[in-house]
Amino acid sequence: MTRRHLLATLLTATTTAAAGAATKAPRLGLGISSYTRRWRGEYSSFKTPPFRTVLDVLDHVRGLGIGSLQIEVSDWTLDLAKDIRQTCESYDLAIEGSVLLPLNEGDTGRFERELRTAREAGVTIFRSAQGGRRYEVFTRRDDFDQWQARALRSMALAEPIARRLKVRVGIENHKDWQVAELVRALTSISSEFLGACVDTGNSVALLEDPMEVVRALAPFAVTVHLKDVAVRENPLGFLLSEVPLGQGCLDLPEILRVLQAAQPAMRFHLEMITRDPLLIPCLTEAYWATFPDKPALHLVKTLAWVQAQAAEKLVKISGLSNEAALNLEEEQIQSSLHHAGLHLGFDQIQVRKPGTNPEK
Repeated sequence: MTRRHLLATLLTATTTAAAGAATKAPRLGLGISSYTRRWRGEYSSFKTPPFRTVLDVLDHVRGLGIGSLQIEVSDWTLDLAKDIRQTCESYDLAIEGSVLLPLNEGDTGRFERELRTAREAGVTIFRSAQGGRRYEVFTRRDDFDQWQARALRSMALAEPIARRLKVRVGIENHKDWQVAELVRALTSISSEFLGACVDTGNSVALLEDPMEVVRALAPFAVTVHLKDVAVRENPLGFLLSEVPLGQGCLDLPEILRVLQAAQPAMRFHLEMITRDPLLIPCLTEAYWATFPDKPALHLVKTLAWVQAQAAEKLVKISGLSNEAALNLEEEQIQSSLHHAGLHLGFDQIQVRKPGTNPEK
């Protein structure tokens, strides 16, 4: 019997009762990017040990009351997948995968292998991001158009594999697709097996209204990255920062209402990336290279919104010690879970005093 399986057999009566009560309301999930600093151990410390494998992450998030984990599957073996399935069953956790779509015809084998292996762990829902921040990656519209053509081809290659394996893949609005572009792409594919991973804050970087994005993508939603954001004016545009749920300017109750009405059984995964604020340089010429036809009204409305919602200050981690940054990462995750349990309708098992270390 492995350590984590032994732990599962030593659950207290209180924990068992709480797990039973969790059926009354959904438990918020977690995306692994929330643990950017600890994942793979790049910034870990003796007091805050690294997450070397998905099993380490599962051990930790179980103590937070997390209901599901969304994590990369690219390096999974069949033996690991079986251990993941047993651990998830023991901990009453669901798991979703993060996968790269096939880059070309020659890459479809890799994609199918990853899906098949992840299915052995019980994964039937996947998230995929196809590009980076378009205003940083591309300097010409032609370059973006070529990327978009490749992205559409990747989606077309992925769909029949997902359909054959009966899994669903959500394409994220990853500061690459404008919402209308992603909706057109998903409509053209027209498959229940290929939909959207709705990120509730990313599209602000493309001067899109977050509620309009959610409403447009809700019919296609497969999974969700739930985040809150704060903004502040900058001479080049504005700063965008992810903040604990309830501390930003997104209408989270309305976002949840729209998405849950469209997809009642869908899981929500917290994405709380602890990092310096991102600069959205929308007042520079280079920013507009990939969407020269975007209406100026989008800029005007976004900047007015930023001005109205401007935070007094945004948290930065540059300059913090490694230990302080790791502590802040954990605190912001737990603060989000605390808010979700008290104010957003998620299970009360997630209501804990922020700053509590579940490993103590």
